[in-house]
Amino acid sequence: MVDLWNLIILNPMLNGLVALSSVLDGSFGLAIIALTIIVRLILVPLTLKQLKSTKVLQGMQPKIQELQKKHGKSQQKLQQEMMKLYKEAGVNPLGCLWPMLVQFPAWIALYQSIMRALATTPESLLNLFEHLYPWEVVAQALPLDSHFLWLNLGVPDSTMILAIIVGGSMWVQQKMVTAPTLDPRQRSMNSMMQLMMPFMFAFFTLMFPSGLALFWAVSNVIGIVIQYLVTGWGYLGRGALPKLPIRR
Repeated sequence: MVDLWNLIILNPMLNGLVALSSVLDGSFGLAIIALTIIVRLILVPLTLKQLKSTKVLQGMQPKIQELQKKHGKSQQKLQQEMMKLYKEAGVNPLGCLWPMLVQFPAWIALYQSIMRALATTPESLLNLFEHLYPWEVVAQALPLDSHFLWLNLGVPDSTMILAIIVGGSMWVQQKMVTAPTLDPRQRSMNSMMQLMMPFMFAFFTLMFPSGLALFWAVSNVIGIVIQYLVTGWGYLGRGALPKLPIRR
């Protein structure tokens, strides 16, 4: 299973990353940015499907809130009425999740590629060579230059600039798509997640090599741009998105 993963997904992405570094004048930082953009563009159809499903669910929030007011004391009745509403609208409430799950292997492979390429020990360097193709463009990129802007991509960013960018951009993304709710428990959970996830990734940024943090930052910014083009600023602004018509 591991060999199949390496053959089909990890090795092509790792070699693509190293080759991009060679093409981009030896800049490994630019290679990370370029590969992140390429992967995001390849996954655009899945991302759009996820965002469109999210947008439809956002448009249904007024009716969902009405049901919560009306049947808040009976969770069973509330669930029945919500499923009826989803059916009338032709919407699967889990429809925005599976495209995101399908994208996980690509993100894992990109993460592993960056970590392997930033080999800092003789053992990790030997492991890197075991995964590289005998391409001239790959050989020309070695050894990789880990310096980019103020960063040493092989070590955490001590200035905390990347941590702020990663945490802030993740908060913006979550805020854009998190709809308000009348359920106190759901509202509390949403607020906790909007704070916990950005804080957690900002903390990871201080622990992992800044090359990985650069990938997170670029990916988040691209995600914000795509979300804005599809849904606008969503719930980040003063109001919710316009209510979409429900198909009957």
